Amino acid sequence: MAWIKTLGKKLHGYGVLVMFQHTIFSFSFGLVSLLLASQGAFHWRKIALLLVGLLAARTGANAINRVIDAKIDKANPRTATRQIPQGKMSQKEALWLAIFCFVVTVVVAALLGPVTLALSPIALLFMVGYSYTKRFTALCHLVLGFTCAMAPAGAWIAITNSFSWTALFLAGANMFWVAGFDIIYGSQDVDFDRSYGIHSIPAAVGVKNGLLIARLFHAIAFVCLVIVGLVTPQFGFLYFGGLLIIGILLIVEHAVVRPDHLAHAEIASYNVNEVVSLVFLVAGVLDVFI
Repeated sequence: MAWIKTLGKKLHGYGVLVMFQHTIFSFSFGLVSLLLASQGAFHWRKIALLLVGLLAARTGANAINRVIDAKIDKANPRTATRQIPQGKMSQKEALWLAIFCFVVTVVVAALLGPVTLALSPIALLFMVGYSYTKRFTALCHLVLGFTCAMAPAGAWIAITNSFSWTALFLAGANMFWVAGFDIIYGSQDVDFDRSYGIHSIPAAVGVKNGLLIARLFHAIAFVCLVIVGLVTPQFGFLYFGGLLIIGILLIVEHAVVRPDHLAHAEIASYNVNEVVSLVFLVAGVLDVFI
């Protein structure tokens, strides 16, 4: 059964390449959006397709990012240990993984209906194009956030073939939340970014101002989540209880990073927000079903 062991190692390598554990960042918003849009009439076929599509889109986006940024990752001491710079996986293999995932994404979009199929090229454009934005604009964090926000927006459209204020504020929360913690994450690379010509908000305005902008983005995201709760009949005590926990987590996130102390930047930007995602997912799902 050596082939099973080999397959397991290969899948593990792909998981490390695309940081699979971070799939939760868009998955939670996408699933909550899907359940709200269904309004109790759950279309299990669509739900299954959407979950596959979300997983494929996110995996493909991260894989193509690793291919496009391979040279930058190799030059940056912090990212030089990633799969491609270390020679543990070739750019060609990662590219084929991305292509496969994007094909799956388009097939899923086609199976969901003509509206989602028509919108799929726009989603693919942002998933591929995001990686290039850091080469010319400090607003790359917002582009990443917008790309991730396509998960709840797309899930809503797939179920209803329409859009709504609830979907808009869910997408807005997803966008500003991701953009905020991406700024924190990018604060680690200010010196490298400036020397290598990479654009980011911390590199453009300094770490101190960058962290203030991240706080603003997270405040906007939190307000969007509150509005979602207020305009959504399915949400009540459990959802707002979850928001209270999320608010505390966001405060902790910003408390552990300072301009002169970025040792916990990765914990703040990734680990804390993995918990934020899970809290949002659990609170949202429970309030829909209970």
